Amino acid sequence: MPLQFNPVKLFAGTNSKTLAHKIADSYGKPLGNVTLSRFSDGEFQPSYDETVRGCDVFLIQSTNQPSDNLMELLLMVDAAKRASAHYITAVVPYYGLARQDRKDKPRVAIGAKLVANLLKSAGIHRIMTMDLHAAQIQGFFDIPVDHLDASVIFVPYIKSLGLENLTIASPDMGGSYRARTFAKFFNAEVVICDKRRKRANEIESMSIIGDVVGQDIVLIDDICDTAGTLSKAAALIMEKGAKSVRAVCTHPVLSGKAYETIENSMLSELIVTDTIPLKQESSKIRVLSTADLFAKAIANVNEHGSISDLFKV
Repeated sequence: MPLQFNPVKLFAGTNSKTLAHKIADSYGKPLGNVTLSRFSDGEFQPSYDETVRGCDVFLIQSTNQPSDNLMELLLMVDAAKRASAHYITAVVPYYGLARQDRKDKPRVAIGAKLVANLLKSAGIHRIMTMDLHAAQIQGFFDIPVDHLDASVIFVPYIKSLGLENLTIASPDMGGSYRARTFAKFFNAEVVICDKRRKRANEIESMSIIGDVVGQDIVLIDDICDTAGTLSKAAALIMEKGAKSVRAVCTHPVLSGKAYETIENSMLSELIVTDTIPLKQESSKIRVLSTADLFAKAIANVNEHGSISDLFKV
């Protein structure tokens, strides 16, 4: 018996409309219309301006701060469920609160698990995301998780630079696995920046493990928040004799004085994706689009195809 494909409808949350339009264009289907009604006290209510009954609905929204972005996605899921959507997939390019994935000190919340519970309770059947801060967050869900890998976007770009003495670097010990995985694409060596924090977003000291002399260094990370770690790592790497240093980060959170820090850093460029819209332009920031990758993943989900085939560089 041939497979049955339900009608696909794509909708965007307020935070991810630009990316969602690109995804829709790549997929070959226009975005559906959603109206976001706002009350004078700040409360809001999304509503669909077209039927979703019996449809496979894909809701595109990154859940970076403020928390309104997550709440809007939850309300959109609930509205789709109550409107009799057949299958609801939350497309969350950046999964917020992912850094709260464990109890690293007493009496703290595990925010990543709480978000997973909220999305599941709201009514999603599947989640699609990219470069989780910790891959084990997939285990917080009891539903299918499509965890897309941005390396298929970054690797071709880095290859196009033609760097003669490429070495991959991790800005901290926790990212060493990510850096080693990335280095395999280039058969490159890996160096690690060993940092010690006083508290969140504040570094006490940093040292380099490995040789960077005369090398073109590419720092690999999943999130760039204040850019303090990358800036300090770049300065130390250049001080140790590197030829050049640039950074690859999937999610440009870029809070506080991040843009100023990047402009004043030793980084020749910061390469990011569009999972989070930039707040301002920067001569040192290059944005690579994830739209085609998400569009292909959406098509494969709807057509019961393989997601792992999309990870081939």
